[in-house]
Amino acid sequence: MRKSIYPTGILVAALFCMSTPRSYAQSLPFQNEIEAFKHQDSIQPPPQHAILFTGSSSFQKWKDIAAYFPDYTVINRGFGGSSLPDVIRYAKDIIFPYHPRQIVIYCGDNDLAGSGTVTAKTVYTRFRTLYSLIRSHDKTVSILYVSIKPSPSRAALMPKMAQANKLIGRFLAKQKNAGFVDVYHLMLDPAGQPIDDLFVGDKLHMNAKGYAIWQKAIRPYFIKE
Repeated sequence: MRKSIYPTGILVAALFCMSTPRSYAQSLPFQNEIEAFKHQDSIQPPPQHAILFTGSSSFQKWKDIAAYFPDYTVINRGFGGSSLPDVIRYAKDIIFPYHPRQIVIYCGDNDLAGSGTVTAKTVYTRFRTLYSLIRSHDKTVSILYVSIKPSPSRAALMPKMAQANKLIGRFLAKQKNAGFVDVYHLMLDPAGQPIDDLFVGDKLHMNAKGYAIWQKAIRPYFIKE
């Protein structure tokens, strides 16, 4: 019997290298949701130069978002419990292909909730990375950031949320074709606590009352074609 010319260790390493990219791709967070978006787009290509919403589940769960903005063409690409690094990772899949005239971002909430080591400055730095990535692809697209919202279930994180919002708001105020929507203060009661009846049972995601506040706050920032 002819012996293999490859030592066993080298053969195993080669097989590992060949299989790693596929296994790694399959293990990426939210990969299935992103692939579902791409499949949907292949069946029915979305309009170009629309207003694109992207970010975490507060957008993902806004299923009837088009009904809130009937005078505008909107695309919703919010996904899962994503954080800013996830939006950065998938920008080439869920932002750039649509060539939007405006990008509306809600993200940062899960960054703070995901780890006690994440600070307001961490969120700000991550947002600036996303902002720079978008700007490197399109220098003129309008970028709109919706502030982190104060949820009853995450009330302990409110100081970090408020600071992250402040840092991002100050940064965007100095940028061209950019805006900051402060929904944080609109969702507080007179005592400075989250308004409970704006949320569903998990006290994290919003009901129609909450989204009505967002609609009113976001709409004035929209740009026409």
